Amino acid sequence: MNRLNTKTLPRSWVAVGISMLMATSAWAQEPAAATAALKGSAAAGEKIAQSGSAGGAAACATCHGAKGEGQAGFPALAGQHAGYLERQLNQMAAGARQSAVMAPMAKALSEQERADVAAFYSSLKLPIKAVRGALPGKDDDSGAWLVERGRWADGIPACAQCHGPGGVGVGKDFPAIGHLPADYMQTQIDAWNKGQREAGPLGLMGAVAKKLTAEDIKAVAAYYQRLHNPAAATTTAKP
Repeated sequence: MNRLNTKTLPRSWVAVGISMLMATSAWAQEPAAATAALKGSAAAGEKIAQSGSAGGAAACATCHGAKGEGQAGFPALAGQHAGYLERQLNQMAAGARQSAVMAPMAKALSEQERADVAAFYSSLKLPIKAVRGALPGKDDDSGAWLVERGRWADGIPACAQCHGPGGVGVGKDFPAIGHLPADYMQTQIDAWNKGQREAGPLGLMGAVAKKLTAEDIKAVAAYYQRLHNPAAATTTAKP
């Protein structure tokens, strides 16, 4: 068998391929990681989430919902990986991830409190399931293609390759995205494009964000909605 000659491939494709292999490896290792003891205390985190902290951080539930279900403009936190949530809070506290609303809240929490909050939200049930859609054909829309196959002509891997089936998330590096609204997804794409967020493992999301249009984001969000709640999506689509 002839070896693959990477010199014949665009460098961006090679980098994306390496990133995808790493993502797949993380996905395969996730069950073991999920059983590891959490650094934070879910019980302590629940008190902060519901009542705020002694350092002045407001109750997380005010913006993110009583059960971490999210509200307009504020993402759902329930079921996200503790490592991911803790890292995002730490980055916002340090200014590595910019957020006018969240940065003061993160700074008002101690490192231990940030770990506690992350442990609490990760202990809640993720509101979506690992549902893999059928591989799209030529007549399917761009959302189905981006999620299940990617758009390799632009060097964009499938969302499912890194974020798991149905966008349920994979470990601490690839969060659950299958339940996020298009407007929140777009704000994060904008943040990556402006350098206001860490670009992710091997800079993958920073590179992908530059290639996604607003229409792409809307199509991806709409596809996930159909995948997880086909009845509601059908009702919405009716005139």
